[in-house]
Amino acid sequence: MQLVERIRDTRDEAAFAEVFGHFAPRVKAFLMKSGAEAPLAEECTQEVMATLWHKAHLFDPERASVATWVFTIARNRRIDALRRQKRPAPQDLPWGPEHTPDPVEVTALQQESAQLAKALSVLPETQRTLIERAYFGDLSHSEIAAETGLPLGTIKSRIRLALNRLRHEMSK
Repeated sequence: MQLVERIRDTRDEAAFAEVFGHFAPRVKAFLMKSGAEAPLAEECTQEVMATLWHKAHLFDPERASVATWVFTIARNRRIDALRRQKRPAPQDLPWGPEHTPDPVEVTALQQESAQLAKALSVLPETQRTLIERAYFGDLSHSEIAAETGLPLGTIKSRIRLALNRLRHEMSK
């Protein structure tokens, strides 16, 4: 814990090197045991260690040990990598003139966008900001929790409540 505090407080590179030397091989082994191929495990490990360096200020020894925090980041990076792999590849862009949208489609999209903006405006501030970070900021729940300091369960609950309210408002 003292090493992470030195990284957090003074950006101590020697402390980071020591933490890196201790955790990097363990994180890579953990990721490989969870099914990641060696190159992906190496990439995720580098991301985990970079996150530790850049977000050491978010570490709270009252909430978790350093190992728990590091391995939680590793697990989340692995999940993110799996999600990226499952995304379909973009299809080839067609050549030629662009499709001109039907005016009825344009009007419907504009109305739906206005309805969504209105629905977002009636959400409580705590829920609206989380929805904006998750969907407009393209952040994972874990990244939002790390940035806000709120527990992950609270983030998930507030987003779920907000989505239910948005569905209700959009169905009116």
